[in-house]
Order: sequence, then structure tokens, then C-alpha cells
Amino acid sequence: MFIEAPTLASLPQVRHAFFTRQGGVSDGIYASLNGGVGSSDEPARVQENRRRMAEALGVAPGALISVHQVHSPDAVLVEGSWTGERPKADAMVTAVPGLALGITTADCGPVLFADPGARVIGAAHAGWRGAVTGVLESTLEAMERLGARREATIAVLGPTISQKAYEVGPDFIERFTKEAAGFEHFLGQAEKQGHAMFDLPGFIGARLNAAGIGAFTDLGLCTYSDEERFYSYRRTTHRKEPDYGRLISAIVLTP
Repeated sequence: MFIEAPTLASLPQVRHAFFTRQGGVSDGIYASLNGGVGSSDEPARVQENRRRMAEALGVAPGALISVHQVHSPDAVLVEGSWTGERPKADAMVTAVPGLALGITTADCGPVLFADPGARVIGAAHAGWRGAVTGVLESTLEAMERLGARREATIAVLGPTISQKAYEVGPDFIERFTKEAAGFEHFLGQAEKQGHAMFDLPGFIGARLNAAGIGAFTDLGLCTYSDEERFYSYRRTTHRKEPDYGRLISAIVLTP
């Protein structure tokens, strides 16, 4: 049902989970643990899936918090369950025990953060746009405002599309080389002329290391190639399917 990172699992201050697509009640293209409230799956099934995730994390269903992700660099402070619409952002931080910060992905990078000494956690949705525009750095800055130290912070990248499955075209290459100068080496050679193979996990790790993170771990799990365990937006697109499920990656402070 979920995968743990050794660096986070060893911390008594937090619980976390990189949930797979297994162990839920959805069927068809959403089978089975679809956590995407923005998908076209039956809402009751999504809610039951999220209830199971919350139970696995040891929190109430309403304490599994997510934002309306928009591929932005924005990180928000979470002090309790939302009372209205979810804010538009792509990262969350908190120092409140019992609130599970849940990021939804289906190829983009889910990054979970923890400064165990300061008891501050974060979660970020890092697609290429968010990573280029600074969502990872924004998460660290927001954690620091709560007392965290980036040199004491652990970050883990969960299931993400790998370089071998991420072919990009000329428009992407032009924008990336312009907006992420110095990181061009993450654009590998592709068979198709004018295209490249983008190393999103490598780029995420490089951005975090450049930002002064204390420790970074990439679990090395590819969403595209492992259909049994993970949803993939790109795989769905290649198959011309109408929609796709969303994976949840979450972290919570223990009381």
C-alpha cells in the first residue's frame, strides 16, 4: 500500500508514506488507491481511499491535508484543516502534530521534508515547472520561518518519472535552458532530432543540494515504467486514456 524511506522511517518525530496505487477501492483506469479529488473517479471511492491513507498514517480522515496544485513555486503554512476551498499552491509546511501534508502526483516529483530537531515538516509537488521556478526553495524558506534549519533538514524524493521515460521537445528545451541556466546537463540526448531526455529526479536533487539541504535521498522509483505500483500521466497520455489516478505522498508529525 505504501513505501517508506529509511531516512524518514528512522525518525520517531514523524510518520510518512509514499502511497502506491494498491490497496484501494477504485476500479478501471483508477484501480485502486486513487487519491485524486481532481480526477473524474467517483468521489465516494476517492474519499474511501483517502480515509484508508489517513488510517495508515494514524490521523483522522479530515487531517490528511492537500492543496489545489497549480505547478507554482508557492508554499503555504498549514495550521489546521481547511474550512473552505483548498488554497492554490504546490507545497505545504507545518509544525502542528497530527496534520498529514499530502501531495498528489502522477509523474511529477513528490518531496517530503523534515527537520526532526525543530519538529517542522514539509511536502512539495515538484514538476519541472515548479522545480524551475523555485517550489523546493520556497518550501525550505517556509520551514525556516517555523524554526527549521535547512542544513538539518532531510528531504526524500518519492516515485517520479525517470529520465529514460521523459522525452521533451524543442519548446521545453528552449524554456529550460533559459530559466534554469547551469542545469543543462540534465537534458540528455534523445533518439529524435531536436528532442532531449530530461532527468527530473536529478534536477530536483541538484536544486535541493544547491539550496543547502542537510540530506537528500532519491528512492529511484519510476512512475512510468512500474504500472503495477504507480499511476503515470505520461503513460495515460501515450495510451490516449481519458484520465488517470493520482498517487499520494504524505508526512505527519507525531504528537
